[in-house]
Amino acid sequence: MIRYKLPEYPCKKDVWDTLSEERRPIVVYGMGNGADKLFDRFEKYGITVAEVFASDGFVRGHSYRGYKVLSFSDIKEKYSDFVIVLSFASNRSEVIEMFSDIDKKHDMYIPDMPVANIEEYFDREFYNANYDRIRAVYDMLADDESKNIYSAVLNYKLTGRLSYLLDSCSDKAEMYSLISNKKIRSVIDAGAYNGDTAREAEEYFPSLESIYAIEPDKRNFKKLSKYAEESKCNMTARNAAVWCECSEGVFMGSGNRNSSISSTASYENRVAECELITIDCLGLSPDYIKYDVEGAELEALTGSLETIRRSTPSLLVSIYHRSRDIFSLAELLRDNTEGYKFYIRRLPSVPAWELNLILIHA
Repeated sequence: MIRYKLPEYPCKKDVWDTLSEERRPIVVYGMGNGADKLFDRFEKYGITVAEVFASDGFVRGHSYRGYKVLSFSDIKEKYSDFVIVLSFASNRSEVIEMFSDIDKKHDMYIPDMPVANIEEYFDREFYNANYDRIRAVYDMLADDESKNIYSAVLNYKLTGRLSYLLDSCSDKAEMYSLISNKKIRSVIDAGAYNGDTAREAEEYFPSLESIYAIEPDKRNFKKLSKYAEESKCNMTARNAAVWCECSEGVFMGSGNRNSSISSTASYENRVAECELITIDCLGLSPDYIKYDVEGAELEALTGSLETIRRSTPSLLVSIYHRSRDIFSLAELLRDNTEGYKFYIRRLPSVPAWELNLILIHA
């Protein structure tokens, strides 16, 4: 595996600068929410889009933002040389392999687009302004693998290049073996979705006895509740969102992983009232807590600090929803806990999603 270093400081050029200087036709691959964010960002930099295209077989004469959507075959026939900018995400192995094949034959960029808080991008100005904080988190990581993944992801964020993502993936079994260095009997699953990570907990933690699964989206919660009835361990499902205080909140639901509390929502539009709870208010003593709460990780951790200090559970925290999550969440835990080792692992995905901060108590 290639070993990466932190990007050069100060960073003088990022993917947005590169694209703004590009003179070849720029073609956007994909439509929808990701492309909407991308076009808004292009407007700021004066970047002109020549075409919008979709995969062969997915073009049915429709249009997007005034562009007739072409197929990839149409693009290759129309232009001898062009630059592709990818505007959608995937963690499916066959799709990532397709991206890799395209990247080998064409000049492709995948700009880092924050999932939540679209006002704050990880660009060269952001990197330079926060370098000392980023460096401090890098220095406290417990193993070379963590430092390599962290460095590769930062290089990706500034360059938009796929190679950094392909070289910074972790194996799920290895990730869970790191977490289960001590027996895991009780789990809190914050952002439980439809029960997929509860299933993983049952698979990878052989001593598991109980799961407390928390999911705010009502459609997801129905699926989660059904799984709880089938679970082999004692599983409690609760329809709520994890937050820094107990109250009622406005929730933006989508029926998928992007459901979020309104203050952290990026583009959802189905609004519902939602109970907000803290981990601390549960009064549980977990061996492991997972946080994947779509941009509310800082608030969720803040409402968990008493439990973490008391029970010293292993932690897995998503650190990719907001640009500053990649350092601010580690800072919060560093400053409010003792005796933990910090690791980074990332499951395969494009762009740099599925990036996890893992804490193991020594």
